[in-house]
Amino acid sequence: MTEFLLGSDEPADDPTASPDLIPGDDGLLRPAWAARNDLLRHYYDTEWGMPITDEAGMYERLVLEGFQAGLSWLTILRKRPAFRRAFDGFDPDLVAAYGESEVERLMADAAIVRNRRKIEAAITNAQATLRLRDDGGLAGLVWSFQPAETPRPHSAAEVPSTSPESIALARELKRRGFRFVGPTTVFALMEAVGVVDTHLVGSHRRGSSGIWPD
Repeated sequence: MTEFLLGSDEPADDPTASPDLIPGDDGLLRPAWAARNDLLRHYYDTEWGMPITDEAGMYERLVLEGFQAGLSWLTILRKRPAFRRAFDGFDPDLVAAYGESEVERLMADAAIVRNRRKIEAAITNAQATLRLRDDGGLAGLVWSFQPAETPRPHSAAEVPSTSPESIALARELKRRGFRFVGPTTVFALMEAVGVVDTHLVGSHRRGSSGIWPD
């Protein structure tokens, strides 16, 4: 894995920056979704788009992207500590062994998103994750669909919601028994774990993963 690089601290008046970037009190440019809330700003500055290569980390993000469908990411981020407690730290071995009693426990937990289909999908996906261990693992599978080039969006409108690779990865995940893994959800996963870099050009986080050049 390439060593992580620090993002460039570009000034707010950078003439090359996207008009969709908002300067913060610290002078750094961020997209609107990451500038309006302290929790989102911290997530954007420290986590989003940084490479995830371990099984548990990839499984957690896959599950949370599935729970996010139809909701805001801020809702999921606020509930993430509760999700981690409820799902045993997203340990695939533990979640894969959940039965009906655990499903009912989760359905009664008001601190998480209580959606039976999504809860059952999280268990199914843990079981599918275990099966992948003999074939490169979940993280290896996701990273095997890294494209040759990443988007370079200059505006929010230019950020794609799917890609040929996310469509192909979604198809492969479904073939492997995963659920709630449509192309849009999978593309969001790829953005979140660094497989692609969709930071707007001019953002202080563009190129920060060390995977893609600025």
